[in-house]
Amino acid sequence: MTYEGWIIITGVLAGASCSIIGVLLVLRQTAMISDAISHTVILGLVSAFLLTGTLDSFTMLIGAAVAGLLTTIVIQLLKNSGVQSDAAIGVTFTAFFALGVFLISRYAGNVHLDVNHALMGNIAFVPFQTVTLFGVSIPQAFLFVSIVLLLNVAVITLLYKEWKLSTFDPALAVSLGIPAVFLHYLLMTMTSVTAVSSFDSVGAVLVVAFMIVPAASAYLWTRKLSFMFLYSVVFSAAACFSGYYAAKWLNVSISGSMAVMTGVIFLISFLFAGENGVITRSVRQKQHRNREWNRQPAFAPADGKREL
Repeated sequence: MTYEGWIIITGVLAGASCSIIGVLLVLRQTAMISDAISHTVILGLVSAFLLTGTLDSFTMLIGAAVAGLLTTIVIQLLKNSGVQSDAAIGVTFTAFFALGVFLISRYAGNVHLDVNHALMGNIAFVPFQTVTLFGVSIPQAFLFVSIVLLLNVAVITLLYKEWKLSTFDPALAVSLGIPAVFLHYLLMTMTSVTAVSSFDSVGAVLVVAFMIVPAASAYLWTRKLSFMFLYSVVFSAAACFSGYYAAKWLNVSISGSMAVMTGVIFLISFLFAGENGVITRSVRQKQHRNREWNRQPAFAPADGKREL
């Protein structure tokens, strides 16, 4: 595969992995938790390095997953204590992220754990960091996001009915014996693993964009869960293709350009989505008023004859 091909396909797979998780986050109204987790996993990365002294990928993945789960637990504890949801997310996010930055600058300054790299990613270098699998050299980031995407698809498919019921009617799910609390923390763990698998390539900023924006765009087009998953993947893939070529044309950051294109797709959806677009809804309302006006009876003049 070509240099451009590896970059685009890695972005597409990362976007698909993030966007299907994002559908559940958006529907559960916990989308901003993805922002908190995608930043606080930096604490998990540096903690894993300090405890093990290695930058092994599996160790980093475990550290990030633990940090994401810890973030979720702390947020939930603060909410149960009476703190508002947005405030709980903000407090946890800033505290854990700041602690991670402090540990990196104090104890891992000479190690490849750069905060700016984790936030913005470096997808342009994806084709150069390769591993050999069955005698074939493939980018390491491509392998990671592929595995995580397959795991996410498998978990969502196997528990599809449980996800659907616990998302739209948690009380009914609990009454039917569905472990809603377990599903919640499973989703947070999946969010953590998905975020860290995409860090080295696309960075935290694009991870957040992929998790929230395509799912929000899909929500404007359909209310059917299966179609939301499909549309969100399509929208994230479209953002990857258009973002890469826009970045190449304008000579700007590839990850930043892809994130911008997710916003462009959302704007188009916001304006023109079938039943929920601002412009299409306005046009439909105007057409409805015109039909109602045409149905009105003709005015009768003073001589009693109807005027056609």
